[in-house]
Amino acid sequence: MNRGELLGDVMRETGTTQSDLSLISGVRQPSISQFLSGRVDLSDRMLDRLLSCMGYRLEVVRKPVRPGLRRSEERSWRLHREISRRLDGTTLRTWRPIMLRNLDRLRDHVTGQPHLKNIDRWQRLVDDDDLLGIHRVLTGLDRDSVEMREVSPMSGVLTQEERLDVLGLAS
Repeated sequence: MNRGELLGDVMRETGTTQSDLSLISGVRQPSISQFLSGRVDLSDRMLDRLLSCMGYRLEVVRKPVRPGLRRSEERSWRLHREISRRLDGTTLRTWRPIMLRNLDRLRDHVTGQPHLKNIDRWQRLVDDDDLLGIHRVLTGLDRDSVEMREVSPMSGVLTQEERLDVLGLAS
């Protein structure tokens, strides 16, 4: 159930109209309408605030969930996770020439968005020595990280044998 549906359920249960909720919460009625319809994202913080006006609290239950990556995305994540495991300040300096060559090659052969934008983002990460940012992209399971890895400049930092080993294909 999404946040807007949850808000709507509590409003129905408590007999609270959008106008009532607007008056007691100080949130404009059109905003409440947009939250309910899903046209505007409703944060946990705002949802908790609105629920408290009706005598409820928001309880968020955190649990690990597999993201459902496609096979190619899963393989890419495994390879990049291994690269992340090996990445530190020293390897970043060693790998920088490889990464810069790969970025130049990608820029010459890749077209379209979001790929071109992501190549520029990789360039900034490398130029800024943003070790934490690179680790995030290498291991992230969010859509942004998955798309960044589609134009990864990390080709060639693992040997073929290391790649096969990570993918469980080594003989």
